[in-house]
Amino acid sequence: MRSSIMLLGPLLGRVGQVEFSSPGGCSIGERPIDLHRQALEQMGVCFEERDGVVTAKVSRLKGAVIGLPFPSVGATENVVAAAVLAEGETVLEGAAREPEIGELCRFLNACGAKIEGAGTGTIRIRGVKRLHGCTWRVGGDRIVAGTYLIAAAACGGEISLRGADAGQLSSVCGILAKTGAKVESGADRISLKAEERPEAVRVATGPYPGFPTDLQSPLLALCCVARGESVIEETVFEGRFKTAGELARLGAAIGIDGRTARIEGRECLVGGHVRATDLRGGAAW
Repeated sequence: MRSSIMLLGPLLGRVGQVEFSSPGGCSIGERPIDLHRQALEQMGVCFEERDGVVTAKVSRLKGAVIGLPFPSVGATENVVAAAVLAEGETVLEGAAREPEIGELCRFLNACGAKIEGAGTGTIRIRGVKRLHGCTWRVGGDRIVAGTYLIAAAACGGEISLRGADAGQLSSVCGILAKTGAKVESGADRISLKAEERPEAVRVATGPYPGFPTDLQSPLLALCCVARGESVIEETVFEGRFKTAGELARLGAAIGIDGRTARIEGRECLVGGHVRATDLRGGAAW
């Protein structure tokens, strides 16, 4: 599981040593953990690798000024989770700004951590000796919400989602409005109604608050039945367009040039056998 790497920072803070295999995950392109390692090394962690097993050790995590060359969500979360129990202050620059980062930081603060700047490019964490428990309600998943919204727009349907934060999905709702869907939002709710065949769109994925790469595959499926030619540029994961080959089995007309897909919409697709190589691609079928 890809999420296994998220145990690295917390366990180093708690016990000082972790042994793990390189994480797997969806087949969407190169997904090294170098940003995680480089950041934690600056906090005093030593890494050794032998026979496919990585060992990370540290006697006591030390606060540091860390700059991420790319706003990686996972690396940001790992550094924050490690730094809450580190000695001194950690300043993380170039941090990811996705809502999930804010959710994690608010949760940790409720457990006694001292974190400032969540949701910005610079997060400051003052280490504490220990955390305590709390009661916490996890917010709605914006990617799941976006998947349902795109599905309804592609199928010409109507949907109302409760527990969805429209502020976290502004880029998605904006694109869906361009397809001709009627999108309305209120407190903790998003509604969509698509009465006509969707119109073609042009979109480029990017870190938050840009259009999420995790919703590129569902949007690709929508574009396959849109009126006209759509263009999607993938700027995050180079392997996201594996979904295109499977959609072609269903009659889609998609041309790939590097990180850009051009989709000539068809009035309808046909049934067929497809294989999901990643979670979001599976959702696109």
